[in-house]
Amino acid sequence: MKQILKKARVIDPSSNLDEILDVLVVDGCIAAIEKSVDISGAQILDLSGMILTPGLIDMHVHFREPGYEYKEDMETGSRSAAAGGFTAVACMPNTMPPVDNAAMVEYIRSRASKIGLVRVFPVGCVSKGREGREIAEMGDMVQAGAVAFSDDGNPVSDSSLMRKALQYASMFDKAIIDHCEDPGLFEGGQVNEGYISTLLGLAGIPASCEEIMVARDIILARDTGARVHLTHISTKGSVELIRRAKAEGVRVTCDVTPHHLILTEEAVMGYNTCAKMNPPLRTREDVRALMEGLRDGTIDAIATDHAPHSQDEKDVEFDKAAFGIVGLETALGLILTHIVGQGELTLYQAISKMTAGPAKILGVDAGRLAVGKPADITVIDPDMEWTVDKNKFLSKGRNTPFDGWKLKGRAVMTMVGGTRHSIIPCEKF
Repeated sequence: MKQILKKARVIDPSSNLDEILDVLVVDGCIAAIEKSVDISGAQILDLSGMILTPGLIDMHVHFREPGYEYKEDMETGSRSAAAGGFTAVACMPNTMPPVDNAAMVEYIRSRASKIGLVRVFPVGCVSKGREGREIAEMGDMVQAGAVAFSDDGNPVSDSSLMRKALQYASMFDKAIIDHCEDPGLFEGGQVNEGYISTLLGLAGIPASCEEIMVARDIILARDTGARVHLTHISTKGSVELIRRAKAEGVRVTCDVTPHHLILTEEAVMGYNTCAKMNPPLRTREDVRALMEGLRDGTIDAIATDHAPHSQDEKDVEFDKAAFGIVGLETALGLILTHIVGQGELTLYQAISKMTAGPAKILGVDAGRLAVGKPADITVIDPDMEWTVDKNKFLSKGRNTPFDGWKLKGRAVMTMVGGTRHSIIPCEKF
């Protein structure tokens, strides 16, 4: 099958592309990227006014399968990802049982392949059972297809185990993705420590809870020469530590979520459990530092930390509510409206943080447009205005603080291996 995607604004940071081009797709692969392509017998899609990018990658999602399918499963998670414009995701291993062996990695890959909507890259556990006591068999998991390792949901709090894990993972050039949190400082915490926590009478989580572990991981990465990735960073101090470490040549990368870039701790006022997350929403000063970190390259990627929960787990007293929000279906619109639209990042920079950035960290052959490579593509209508309606999410999760927000810019089509998935009604296809 031949398809010509014509006259889109093609943005591919990995190839320094940003111009109006035609993209030819033949039998699921990209066959040409040129000013004009005309092939007899090809199906033509006129994408004038649209933006065409490499398929977006979310390097931090929770699909909950196996064990917590009442929150989300591989199929609903995949549909949610495609609806948000993502063609690939990396699944965290805090399932039940955890993804801490080759058989579980193979299960995740098999389930995702049968569904076929997005590519799913499994992340294996650092420790057996995510218990932080004994290193999981990383070599077997790499052979089965694991792209990185994490005990996400828990920090790797034992420094000796973390050091050994970094050394082990470096044998396969895989990153350890760490949830930076000092358990002693976190214990009982609900929201960012400060004025808001005092006003609401809730236990606070200080910035130092994150920054102590960021500093420790940087020291261990420097000591071992291994790669460490610090996920969903949220504080000014973390950005400064990572910026300094990168300048010293430490192999450290990091990501930030859209909600930590757009919301502050004030979103929890009224005891809004949909704004309860870990790490917590921080201050305006922290948000400004995160944005600067994105601009200067300190922060390598934007990831959603998509964390669906049932209504029963959120519609309770604040201190009993689960941490986390869903993000796959709102991330792109939020970034286009409140980050690119406000001049904080260029569109080119934002696309880079959602394609080339995560692909490089995960070491996967994705996030770029190249002749001969699978046609994994996202098409965006930059002018489409829409309103977030949690009741229309394809995810099982409805836990979002963005319900009712008006956004501009939305993915209207994804293509995975040349197979098109129209996300929402669009007159062009």
